[in-house]
Amino acid sequence: MPAVPTAVPALAPVQAPAAVAAPVQPAPPAAPQPRVPTGPATFTFSGELTQGGWLRGQAPGGTTAARIDDQPLVLDAEGRFFAALDRDAPAQALLSATLADGRTVEQPVAVSPRDWDIQHVNASRTAGVPSDSFMERRRPELDAIIAARAEETGAQGWRQDFVWPVTGRISGRFGSQRIYRGEPGSYHSGLDIAPGAGTPYVAPADGVVVLVAEQPFSLEGNLLIIDHGAGLNSAFLHSQFIAVSEGQRVRQGEVLGRVGSTGRATGPHLHWSLMWRGRRLDPLLFLPPQG
Repeated sequence: MPAVPTAVPALAPVQAPAAVAAPVQPAPPAAPQPRVPTGPATFTFSGELTQGGWLRGQAPGGTTAARIDDQPLVLDAEGRFFAALDRDAPAQALLSATLADGRTVEQPVAVSPRDWDIQHVNASRTAGVPSDSFMERRRPELDAIIAARAEETGAQGWRQDFVWPVTGRISGRFGSQRIYRGEPGSYHSGLDIAPGAGTPYVAPADGVVVLVAEQPFSLEGNLLIIDHGAGLNSAFLHSQFIAVSEGQRVRQGEVLGRVGSTGRATGPHLHWSLMWRGRRLDPLLFLPPQG
């Protein structure tokens, strides 16, 4: 009999290995974007636009950096700023802003001149060259004043309407000056108020104490400097007594000390000076009329 072929079993189909899914990588975190203040299309501001004056305002929307002339401005989260005009400021200042998209916005500020109290004296200046011994004492004092005025404490007093530190007879006005046979003397850098020795004086605005003279300075006597923020600071000279300490935060209206005649003073009075980024300002332009 013929051989019966043996059935060959069918082979099972070969299965391809299952594909292994690649692990999902998390997306990298987005780089933090700098906060760009919103605001108007150009600068808005108000204030005392005159020599020795000041302005508060808001920078254009999208501003990343701003200046007045060659001085950088500190902008808060909403783009608000403080700036000031020196006693000898020219007739025009320039506000400029750099925007996030690279554009620049510029805006001129007209600065009105002041009629300063100038006295022409037909005599030579009597002040001589300071002695070596005086300058040895004076240099550390000047260094301390410069360092204090450069401190940035984040104080917010620059936003406020200032109040009188003390009221009384005005015995010296900002900007007054003598000319000795054509040679200018130093102008008066602050406001002198003479209410009487021992009268308390207060903070004209919020701030942080950045200097209290440990010993009376040669010219200023018992000196106190307060930072109001945004580059603005107050100095109080000739105090009989200072009631606050360095690093202390003070509130508007808080007692700072008592009026005296320490240092180079002809009688008891409070000499109050204001400065912004090296520009000397007229305190009367920050104040309402005396009540």
